[in-house]
Amino acid sequence: MPEKPTDPTRTPDIRTIRYLVRLMQQYDLTAIDVVEGPTQIRLRRRPESTSTLHATSAGASNPPAPLPLSPGRHDEESTQPSASTGVFIESPMVGTFYSSSAPDAAPFVTLGSPVRPDTIVCVLEAMKVFTDIPAGVAGTITEILVKNGQSVEFGQPLFRVEPA
Repeated sequence: MPEKPTDPTRTPDIRTIRYLVRLMQQYDLTAIDVVEGPTQIRLRRRPESTSTLHATSAGASNPPAPLPLSPGRHDEESTQPSASTGVFIESPMVGTFYSSSAPDAAPFVTLGSPVRPDTIVCVLEAMKVFTDIPAGVAGTITEILVKNGQSVEFGQPLFRVEPA
């Protein structure tokens, strides 16, 4: 009977997943998708959170670096979050950042604004779909790291919050 090296009903082994996690850590990736036949593996992490991938302490203390897909924006963003005090509110998706619900409306939050976990801090637009982004943390906005209308990546810091 011939042996089938890739059984479509077989799940990926733990060694494969560990290998992918090590690649993510080594290259400071926030996302990886692998499709091999019917098997699909999707790994995502937030660089500030060590609970998902058990990142090394050096990697967990640094703010997330944007993926080097667009060198022009990378140069601007490299000066933003350096000495991390506080907590970052990160983009949960790729899209366009908007600080208010309409061009003539006041921004959701400004520097010094108090936020609760359910406070809407911005809107992200992707493919004509607008998604409200909650703070997810209680505290005070101490820094706004992106500009209105700027494209953002998954895991990119949007705001710095001093926790309450």
